[in-house]
Amino acid sequence: VQLQASGGGLVQAGGSPRLSCAASGRTFSIYAMGWFRQAPGKEREFVAAIIWSGGRTYSADSVKGRFTISRDNAKNTVYLQMDSLKPEDTAVYYCAAANRPLTGWGSIGIDYEYDYWGRGTQVTVSS
Repeated sequence: VQLQASGGGLVQAGGSPRLSCAASGRTFSIYAMGWFRQAPGKEREFVAAIIWSGGRTYSADSVKGRFTISRDNAKNTVYLQMDSLKPEDTAVYYCAAANRPLTGWGSIGIDYEYDYWGRGTQVTVSS
């Protein structure tokens, strides 16, 4: 599975960009897709994830109510709609895919549970 993320850039605080992540290859094997981010000097952290079949979503508390993850099965693409951006949202955002069942919060938010990673896309929020 190959993942290609896009949609990052320089955004003003309060802005609403949307990130996209297109999957190709053995996409039939995908169980879940997620977004993680890594700010300078910080560890990579979970942002949101979606179960490919059924569409159940998970979001980190830090983005709940502001970011929305969704998917388009026909396009094999997952989106991250980011609203009410804050300067602390500045980070490199990575999309990831898992090809095995992730059972709830015990695994869905853990980066090493994901099997495939795309190149990150930088999101910089100016105040």
